[in-house]
Amino acid sequence: MKIIADYFSLSDRQAEQFAQLDALYRDWNSKINVISRKDIDNLYEHHVLHSLAIAKLLPFQPGTTIMDVGTGGGFPGIPLAIMFPECQFLLIDSIGKKIKVANEIALALGLTNVVCKQERAEEEKQKFDFVVSRAVMPLPDLVKLVRKNISNHHRNAVPNGLVVLKGGDLQEELKPYKEVEVTPCSNYFHGDWFIGKQIIYLPL
Repeated sequence: MKIIADYFSLSDRQAEQFAQLDALYRDWNSKINVISRKDIDNLYEHHVLHSLAIAKLLPFQPGTTIMDVGTGGGFPGIPLAIMFPECQFLLIDSIGKKIKVANEIALALGLTNVVCKQERAEEEKQKFDFVVSRAVMPLPDLVKLVRKNISNHHRNAVPNGLVVLKGGDLQEELKPYKEVEVTPCSNYFHGDWFIGKQIIYLPL
């Protein structure tokens, strides 16, 4: 987990929680596959640090509410919840066993700022400051689902909206949106794996 400490200033509690992730994900992944077996050795770079690109782009203010759509085993929600203990997170996924992993890991870490629910995005009615996601679907489809969930009350330096981690050619997906901002993950993190991976911020 040294790679996390290389890029972020962590409290002792945060360092301890990040250090626990390796054993927790290895254990749960052996029962319920949420990370590719080949990729579990790259947990910190490919999953934890990648999730934290959002923290580099948007250092959420205390009290910010965030929904993670299609969280899978808890990405980007769990790393962000460790990084921002004074923010509230709802992690949702339509697949029950994935949500079970995310929930059990949040409990094991003592993350009192996380709620995990098995549901589809269209079913969730609450309002949030931000919706985050890791490449679950094309951006226009995601916007249609979550626009209703964005609060009109702003508490951060930038307007509320959607923050998505994506890779590949995004030109067509982004065409409908004039205000969209695209930031390469390689602006924040070194390493070949981050080349071509982007953080998409769309105010809604």
